[in-house]
Amino acid sequence: MAAPPPLGLTRRTAGAVSLSARSPLLCSRRLRPRLLPSKRWSGVVRMGAAVGGEQEGEDEEVKLAKEMAAARRRWETLIREQKIKTLTPREAGYTFKLTDKVLLDVRPSNERQKAWVKGSTWIPVFDVDTSFDFGGLGKKVTNFVMGGWWSGSSTMSANKNFVQQVEEKFSKDTDLILVCQKGLRSLAACEQLYGAGFQNLFWVQGGLEAAEDEDFEREGSQPFKLAGIGGVSEFFGWTDQQRAQASKEGLGYRLVFTGRLVGALVLLDALFLGAQNIGPLLQGLQSH
Repeated sequence: MAAPPPLGLTRRTAGAVSLSARSPLLCSRRLRPRLLPSKRWSGVVRMGAAVGGEQEGEDEEVKLAKEMAAARRRWETLIREQKIKTLTPREAGYTFKLTDKVLLDVRPSNERQKAWVKGSTWIPVFDVDTSFDFGGLGKKVTNFVMGGWWSGSSTMSANKNFVQQVEEKFSKDTDLILVCQKGLRSLAACEQLYGAGFQNLFWVQGGLEAAEDEDFEREGSQPFKLAGIGGVSEFFGWTDQQRAQASKEGLGYRLVFTGRLVGALVLLDALFLGAQNIGPLLQGLQSH
């Protein structure tokens, strides 16, 4: 028989959970405000250089950096004033299991389909850009050239109906726990919902990538920590997340990716030899 969870929830307050004396893990951290770690936000994620020249690309990066810095200040203020409350993945998992709070997954579809929390609600704040117009195609090409081929990152577009879709499902006084893969997009989603009048908002700091297997009941084919990776780096097992997983899984896990690497090298060697041989063959055919 499984041991009971190390938490006890005795009563609910407006927008927060009050924990009993049997909850040593959470009582010491009682949903206090936690500012965003500066190291985590020290670098701005590059969304792709602008098409049209180096100077334009630099200007775009400067603009993105300023926007990100302004957003960080707004988010830290919301957290400091407890307009958005923070939870660790473990706290969020127990709260979701033991209360009637809603777990709102705001990740894009390519991450959600790999792994999701059982019983969670999915409304993406950003999703994979499926447009094929000239502008959208240009962004996809730029994203691929700038590293998307390696990381598997997709071009994203904002879900302009995000707030409306949440309002259609939940009332403004609903307790909402927002989670994404690493914690950035869910915080942006919290800001949007707070501005729309939602008051009981909880942000999962670090996202599902910071969660341990026992924190949430998972559905899907991948561990939570691997749901945000892709591309060539994922295929060969060269991501930090996969290295951490390999240390848990052991030799069998490593052999899968070693086999893929050996297979790729054999294929490349065969293609190289074929290219060397086809030149003389074509020359011989032309001479006849």
